[in-house]
Amino acid sequence: MQKRRRRRNNKKTITILPKHVFFLLFFLTVATIFVSYRFPNLIQPVRDGIDTVIIPMQKGINVVGSSLSERFDMFRNLKNLQKENEELKAKVEDLTLQMQLINQEKYELNGLRELFALDQKYPDYEKVAARIIARESNGWYNVFTIDKGSEDGIQPDMNVMAGNGLVGIVVSVRKNSSTVRAIIDDSSKVSGMFVKSSDTCIVSGDLNSMMSDGRIKVTMIPLNAEIHESDEVVTSHISDKYQQGILIGYVTDIQVDSSNMTKTAYLTPVVDFEHLDEVLILTELKESFELEE
Repeated sequence: MQKRRRRRNNKKTITILPKHVFFLLFFLTVATIFVSYRFPNLIQPVRDGIDTVIIPMQKGINVVGSSLSERFDMFRNLKNLQKENEELKAKVEDLTLQMQLINQEKYELNGLRELFALDQKYPDYEKVAARIIARESNGWYNVFTIDKGSEDGIQPDMNVMAGNGLVGIVVSVRKNSSTVRAIIDDSSKVSGMFVKSSDTCIVSGDLNSMMSDGRIKVTMIPLNAEIHESDEVVTSHISDKYQQGILIGYVTDIQVDSSNMTKTAYLTPVVDFEHLDEVLILTELKESFELEE
């Protein structure tokens, strides 16, 4: 056993240094260049063999590279498109918000213009503007709440206007809000007068009729009254709560009633009772003579 170990230990280990490998590769490279330059015919078969192997491989690499490059370009373009799409969405949302604000401001401006025109139409009355903050759940402004109350000088029985004429009357007042009953409400009755003939009548609220036909009932018209289709009806001088001369609407379907003693008709209000936002309150109360309502 000891002899075998000695024999193994006597074997020489060959060590190849990196510089030897470098010099060997350098020599082979120089020799190959020299031979290919000096004897090109000898190297040609080698070149042909290499070309046979390398060229198809190179073509395949080029195809794969081109495909990868196209996919990379597509991916990059897709990312750019997604980024541009997100930016456009943000711009669209911003423009939509701006448009909504502009429309809201335009709507409010139109409302203020209408109130200003109405104020100029009735210059003899002191008025306070108010915004509607609540209404009935039926979608109509037959009874609604405004944001002005006793602290603003509002009192019951003050007349309320909007659009081109009469809306209704204040029925209850709190510190910072008030309730208004419109002329279309079932419990409303207004003493009216025909502008052309000065004949009086009673304009009665009828919410169902207003919702179905856009009209309310006019009764107690004198039988001999000279009235015609589309005649104007305003608040009467004999009303104990409504100021005189406020436009209510226009009459249609004038008929003699069943008793042959009076006439009846329908009235289309000048106020849009589906779309109210702001109103004017006449702060001067009508002198009460206990004639009606």
